[in-house]
Amino acid sequence: MDSLSVKTGKRQELRDVTSEIQQYISAKGFTSGVLTVYCPHTTAGITINEGADPSVARDILVSLERLIPLRGDYRHMEGNSDAHIKTSLVGPSVQVIVEEGRLMLGTWQKIFFAEFDGPRTRKVWLKWVSS
Repeated sequence: MDSLSVKTGKRQELRDVTSEIQQYISAKGFTSGVLTVYCPHTTAGITINEGADPSVARDILVSLERLIPLRGDYRHMEGNSDAHIKTSLVGPSVQVIVEEGRLMLGTWQKIFFAEFDGPRTRKVWLKWVSS
């Protein structure tokens, strides 16, 4: 298992980490298999969605904020309950097929680190399984 460091600059953001993950695959010489991209944090997650139009990431964040506002009827004392709930909806990981050393993503797809309680420097764990 390896890790990738991800620095975020806002409280909430979807940060495209596709190129860093592709660079990792290339550097390791991985050719055919499955890569698990896992976030070990309770207020951040990983998702795959459209990366061609930045409006999509914005729309996701705005919609999540509308559904789960920063201030609500929460009992968690740290003031980041919304981040925990958003993370549960987005999820902690994705698995991506790799063929001939390339991430097998759809035309518009990118891998995003979903930050909900930043800005911070976070870790993403990467686990390779060859086929």
